[in-house]
Amino acid sequence: MELKKNYKYSLVVPTSMGVRITPVNGQPVYATDTFKMQATSAETNVASISSFLGLPVKVLTTFVKGSPVAKFIKSNLRSRFMEYEGPEVEQGDPWGYRHQFNIADSGYGSRGPRVQNDRAGEVGRTLNVKDFDIERIFGKEGVQIVHLSGLIGALSPDTSKFCLELARAAKKHGTKISFDLNYRASFWKGRETELREMFTEIASVSDILIGNEEDFQLCLGIEGPEAGGKGIQDKIDGFKEMIKRVKKTFPNASVFATTLREVKSANEHLWGAIMLAGDEWQVVEPRKITVLDRIGGGDGFVGGLLYGILKGWPSEKWIQFGWATGAMAATFLTDYAQPADEDMVWSIWSGNARVKR
Repeated sequence: MELKKNYKYSLVVPTSMGVRITPVNGQPVYATDTFKMQATSAETNVASISSFLGLPVKVLTTFVKGSPVAKFIKSNLRSRFMEYEGPEVEQGDPWGYRHQFNIADSGYGSRGPRVQNDRAGEVGRTLNVKDFDIERIFGKEGVQIVHLSGLIGALSPDTSKFCLELARAAKKHGTKISFDLNYRASFWKGRETELREMFTEIASVSDILIGNEEDFQLCLGIEGPEAGGKGIQDKIDGFKEMIKRVKKTFPNASVFATTLREVKSANEHLWGAIMLAGDEWQVVEPRKITVLDRIGGGDGFVGGLLYGILKGWPSEKWIQFGWATGAMAATFLTDYAQPADEDMVWSIWSGNARVKR
């Protein structure tokens, strides 16, 4: 994949930042009085792979003016080597705007994790194209890849328009577009026709499309894998047929990817991935990984995949690195992997967990 040569940023992500509150020691929310708070968003989870490994990353978001939580989030983004840009929105009265809260335990053993999203008054819903100089970002500064998520695309009518305009600007200026569909039924309720049209337009100009069978069916109307055999090869074959249908419908894209996950327990998963790059299939059959916290694993995969593309590696290395950064994310209590260097990631891929001195 040929990327833009003159650029300030390798990766740009629009996002709605929030905080996650997690019980310590794998306990459920209702059974503890001790919690860890961290800054989070799916899109910055993706971008963290590139930022920790030294590529220039920019976050487009919005903040609550004067909020200590906003200050906490900004400090976190700086610690992750990310630039950020976005307006400061007045909170208003006590029932006004705030940053979203994600309340989630990690699960343990046979007890799966539970997640509650508290997004009332979410300031990220105000993301508006008029608050950003898109021509400067894509035309003057330059971006190699913009990564769009269906979570932000469906958050509100303003964020839908924002993502659509980012995709149009990226296309105009030769920036590659990555689109992770990320379907959420509650976001789509009452907006199905509007969002289907918007998602279809973004997908039609995207270069990289990412999603599971539900995403492709419900966001884009693509027929999913046929029900049938129970073996992993049957599942892989079904996904390949679905991806072929996606490629036929959206021929502008050259990379299509999805992850495979089978949960044995909260702390043991089988983790794999499928990718079509051009006309070449790359498959990582599910392998056992140990899970400390599963949230962010899929984002870690996308982040590693995009990093491989940005580095100009052969396509088989994209999926290998993505598989490993997804597996790595599951070993962190943050929602994002924090690779020290590429060697740490490749050691995960090769199954080498020996001490490095």
